[in-house]
Amino acid sequence: MPVSCASTVQDHVALAEIELCGELMIAASAAAEERLSSDRIDEVLRVAVDRGPAGGGAGPMAVG
Repeated sequence: MPVSCASTVQDHVALAEIELCGELMIAASAAAEERLSSDRIDEVLRVAVDRGPAGGGAGPMAVG
């Protein structure tokens, strides 16, 4: 199927991943320590861990 040169297709998921990767690189370059902690990575990626009522969680959950 021919692709029109006038139409531009953007992959919004890929663009979001690139943006988050950039945020991680900025955080890493600004960090005093050699590596970012898991908590700092979650903070940069705007992720929260749902630990549930008894501490056994369902895993990471995006924070909007």
